[in-house]
Amino acid sequence: MIETDRLILRGWREADIEPFAAMGADPRVMAHSPALLTRGESIALVRRQQAVLAAVGHCFWAIERKSDRAFLGFCGVQPGPDGTPIEGLAEIGWRLARNHWGQGYAAEAAQGSLAWAWARTDTPRVYAIAPPRNEPSRALMRRIGMAQVPGGDFDHPRITPGHPLRRCLLYAIERPGHA
Repeated sequence: MIETDRLILRGWREADIEPFAAMGADPRVMAHSPALLTRGESIALVRRQQAVLAAVGHCFWAIERKSDRAFLGFCGVQPGPDGTPIEGLAEIGWRLARNHWGQGYAAEAAQGSLAWAWARTDTPRVYAIAPPRNEPSRALMRRIGMAQVPGGDFDHPRITPGHPLRRCLLYAIERPGHA
């Protein structure tokens, strides 16, 4: 679990499924994902995060606002996706429900996740991926100190060839004090 000024990043609960499924069905939230998620796909994603947490001790955690215990979305660090240049390496990711955008929650959760990774793992760097048109996520990556990896662009193996989101940009941040 991670605690920041306004947020708690924690393991997933059954009560998170409904608001998470609503996020997955929101076209604006999913605009930079290959497709909307069905309720079943959202449940499967929650189960995968629970399994990753059980296996490695961290995942894309559920974000809870301290003031009212509302579910806001997810953020965290987990092993990068199979078949990508960051397979098994530390990847940070986030997604928030639309009504929580623009309030600094994603940056706060991401900074908390990075601090956790530096304190609790020995990873020398943390990576993030985004399609070129996902400027909001790319701006957040830069805001938290990440830089685009030269020559790191790749086609995501889980996205169909020809899909406009298949091409991904790779970002990274080095462990503080690491050369």
